[in-house]
Amino acid sequence: MDQLKVRFLPHDRTITVPVGESLIRAAMAAGVHVNASCGGEGICGKCRVLIEEGEIIGGVTERLSAADIEKGYRLACLSKLSGDVTVRIPVESSIDTTALSRQYTPRQTAKIKTIDINTLKEQGIFIAPVVKVYIELPPPNAQDNLPDVTRLIRALKQKGDWHKLELTLPVIRRLPAILRENNFKVTATLVKAVRKSGKTRIINIQPGDTTVENYAVAMDIGTTTIYGQLINLDTGESLSEFGDFNGQISYGEDVISRIVYAEKPEGLKKLQEVVVASINKILKKIIAHAKIDRENIATITLAGNTTMTQLLLNIDPRYIRRAPYVPASTHYPPFSASSLGIDLDEHVTALLFPDISSYVGGDIVAGVMGSGMYRSEELVLFMDIGTNAEIVIGNKDWLACTACSAGPAFEGGGVEFGMRAAKGAIEDFSIDPLTCEPMLVTIGDVRPKGICGSGLITMIAVMFEAGIIDSRGKFDRSLNTSRIRQNNGIWEYVIAWAGETQIDRDIALTELDIDNLIRAKGAIYSGCMTLLEEVGLSVDMIERIILAGGFGSYIDLERAMTIGLLPEIDPEHVTYIGNGSLLGARMSSLTNKIRQDVIEVTRRMTNFELSETPSYMNNYVAAMFIPHTEIGKFPRLYERMKTKGK
Repeated sequence: MDQLKVRFLPHDRTITVPVGESLIRAAMAAGVHVNASCGGEGICGKCRVLIEEGEIIGGVTERLSAADIEKGYRLACLSKLSGDVTVRIPVESSIDTTALSRQYTPRQTAKIKTIDINTLKEQGIFIAPVVKVYIELPPPNAQDNLPDVTRLIRALKQKGDWHKLELTLPVIRRLPAILRENNFKVTATLVKAVRKSGKTRIINIQPGDTTVENYAVAMDIGTTTIYGQLINLDTGESLSEFGDFNGQISYGEDVISRIVYAEKPEGLKKLQEVVVASINKILKKIIAHAKIDRENIATITLAGNTTMTQLLLNIDPRYIRRAPYVPASTHYPPFSASSLGIDLDEHVTALLFPDISSYVGGDIVAGVMGSGMYRSEELVLFMDIGTNAEIVIGNKDWLACTACSAGPAFEGGGVEFGMRAAKGAIEDFSIDPLTCEPMLVTIGDVRPKGICGSGLITMIAVMFEAGIIDSRGKFDRSLNTSRIRQNNGIWEYVIAWAGETQIDRDIALTELDIDNLIRAKGAIYSGCMTLLEEVGLSVDMIERIILAGGFGSYIDLERAMTIGLLPEIDPEHVTYIGNGSLLGARMSSLTNKIRQDVIEVTRRMTNFELSETPSYMNNYVAAMFIPHTEIGKFPRLYERMKTKGK
């Protein structure tokens, strides 16, 4: 994507952004405050800026007079960038210039890591698990009357060095007719053995040459959402992807409530049927979008947490939530996908990622495999943050893991105006430390209707550094602003007045909301600290953090470290891998090396149950402040706070 430069005056700060970016988002990324509280819809008219050099698209509104427009004034939230520009922030739209250097904190998201076949080849871990071979067999006659199966195996061995070939019963049943109806010209689909000592299975036989149509499905079975990806096994390309809500959410938002429902008469059967229906809905979408024949799909690789895995397999999960928290199994054999009701041909093999424990499941194992941390020389901290947070620490020599319950705050739960990331959710925020006036940006650049998790983190971090709230999350009630008020006995900050919102009422952040966020981040940070302590390490020894999950793509790293959610390390050493569960499932579909390694990796992952670890509660209590009772654990924040005199 083409890039352009935006220079902000009087700050003399320049930032590079993509063509088409809005001016308000460029200002937010640069750490330049522009008063704006309507989320980017041009309603409040407070983000008035002067274009001194260059041109922008849009930004003209009835909020500006004809004289202002002639001079070059525009509304930043409605302005799109098409070339290099110099923008002056007028006094009425900005904070006092004496506060500029104190207020600025770099905004940085994690570097995104992507994987393709070329990457796997460069890493030396590409071993194609499924191949299709076109063969033309000589028809039988009186002198050559070998059985059809023997004839097929002989022809395949002439084509390649196949080891211990075997056919499935459905292939044997279909073979005689397909051979004779197509002049003995057929394509065989072979699934290679994971181990050299294993057998290569012929799982499908098709008429003619279909070697260019070789596909697999990767799927993440999440508690809230399910994502599916259709993959070209020859190129590694993702042909289509679709995500939808897991139908089980109607029977409980979290794994515990679903386990409880599964214990009811017919409950387990119902939950299994519902998740399979969700899987089939996604399969229908991705197959239709890619315009392929489902007969050319060879495998489906699935990854989910321990409870989701057992519910999918119709295995009673009740003992997962009862001490000593024992799952039915942590490893599962390959099976026919259609045997579960998954709408794929009977030859399609389903593979499930193994689990570690009741609360560290196959989705995290898939993330570890997909991220490559198990092959890394660096000491890596892997975090998948959601309602539950799973944490893994280690490298190629050892791995330790744990899970902690963060609660729903990062997904908008437990927050009065919280919501999942969707159009209208406040995702970025800044504040004038002198007037306490906000600058906010919403998803979709529309009027705000709530606060998503990443927006909540940024909001609290910015308020803390500006002195609006203290380390306990309490508002400074001495500030001269109408935005801090008491409502029904609870102190709050009004982010957007009713007339600026979609919901016709004030959107506010309350002290109770902040308390919920502190508890959630405290659980995660203390989980990290406890795990480090248990293996005899400290934060300053971490060389890289890998973030997984949809939440990680939007999180502002500096803000997350400011509130004490993440340990403080150089943001350059933080990598985002997206949906780690789906990434691992995709890589497993593309290379047998992942399948070879996964059993060994699970064997060397030591699991710690935090409820059984005495130091966890001490760490949790210490983390119930912003950022922590010991601010020395966050040296960069400490230096910024000293500079600001806080």
